[in-house]
Amino acid sequence: MKQPVHVLKFIAVFVALVSFSCKDNFAQLKTISQFDALPIGEADTIRVVYTELAKTIAVLTAPKNIDYTNQPFPYSEFPNGVQVVLYDENNNETHVKADYGIMYSRTDLVDLRGNVFITTPEGAVLNTSQLYWDINKEWVFTEEYFTFKNEDYDIAANVLDASRSFDKITTGPLVGNVIVEEEEL
Repeated sequence: MKQPVHVLKFIAVFVALVSFSCKDNFAQLKTISQFDALPIGEADTIRVVYTELAKTIAVLTAPKNIDYTNQPFPYSEFPNGVQVVLYDENNNETHVKADYGIMYSRTDLVDLRGNVFITTPEGAVLNTSQLYWDINKEWVFTEEYFTFKNEDYDIAANVLDASRSFDKITTGPLVGNVIVEEEEL
């Protein structure tokens, strides 16, 4: 028995639609099941103590840590804020606080965002909305607006490039006061 032509056309269109929709679903399913995009771990209320030769050099605390060190470019995220206390050779404390942080383990670069504050044992205070910190070079930098105050400086600018101890500072155009000592000739 022969089927009418319009029934055969309907069946052909139906098979094509089902075939296309299966391919789309397969692609979506493949995307959903990519486990390598998931973090390797999550932790709440963490405290990590970094030591070197049995001496504490830093203590990191955060309400939440999401560990993506299983990614091709590994990183660790602190979505609810992070605080770090850095200790110098005399056990003096530098405090670092931010609303958000991300540490890239391959480059040892830290990106701090939102209400970033740094206070040093000498009383220096830095405030900005974003700050990058190169752990290996002990260097901080930003292209965001910042304020910095210490014994010699009370400045604001949009570019900062400085050593961790703030004894070497380069900035963009300044707003504020800088004490300059003139040398006698």
